[in-house]
Amino acid sequence: MNGTAVADKFVMKCGGSTLAALPDAFFEDMAALKRRGKLPVIVHGGGPAISETLTKLGIETEFVNGLRKTNEAVLDVVEMVLAGQINKLIVRRIGHAGAQALGLSGLDGNLLVSEPVDNAHEVGLVGRVVEVNAALVEGVAELGYIPVIAPVGIGRDGMQRYNINADTAAGAVASQLGTERLVVVTDVPGIMKTIDGEKKVLPSVTVAEIEAMIAIGEIYGGMIPKVRAAIDCIQGRVREVVIVSGTEPRILSRVLEGEAIGTRIVRE
Repeated sequence: MNGTAVADKFVMKCGGSTLAALPDAFFEDMAALKRRGKLPVIVHGGGPAISETLTKLGIETEFVNGLRKTNEAVLDVVEMVLAGQINKLIVRRIGHAGAQALGLSGLDGNLLVSEPVDNAHEVGLVGRVVEVNAALVEGVAELGYIPVIAPVGIGRDGMQRYNINADTAAGAVASQLGTERLVVVTDVPGIMKTIDGEKKVLPSVTVAEIEAMIAIGEIYGGMIPKVRAAIDCIQGRVREVVIVSGTEPRILSRVLEGEAIGTRIVRE
């Protein structure tokens, strides 16, 4: 995974349900950034939509340590929902905002070469990314399109598919593109902490501090998977992850302009 830094590009990760619920202004800000020469590379998830479709089809699903247990039947639905439904919804919304996007899955052009995770005997066809075809991402960007990547991986044999965690996929893509900072767009303004009886957003926090806050209950409930997902993005060259709310006006522009907004998660 030896890539070169890509100037004027940044990687953004967002859950499929969050992206679908974002206001038009978010995508308009993205289109404005592109016109100014700042091009996002989007890696998206879609867990809730996958679960809903599996339920409709009567296919049982379960999670093991946060990873969806995946067999071929589940994988068919994962690919259909991620690479089809959600990926193309994002492409349409970007197009409606005045920019052009190209939807890709990790299978296309061996974009996300993957191998089984260590506990594959428990979770089945779940993979981790070992190679990213950065040249494909760069080529799409050079043609003027915003790359929108669905995290379905392909094995070295060119046939076996893998269900990839969107956060780890985003971290791998960002690292391969030489990006030190990754933007995670969520439905919360950042990591919250009660200070003097008032909930406030922490401007910066380390991975060790997050684990300590979880242990004593300062981070709890639905926020735990959000911050653990952000931590998963910190790999390779990625040194910090910025968690922001997609409903904030011009949020992407403000992050890239260096405004202290949301929460920065740093390695140490």
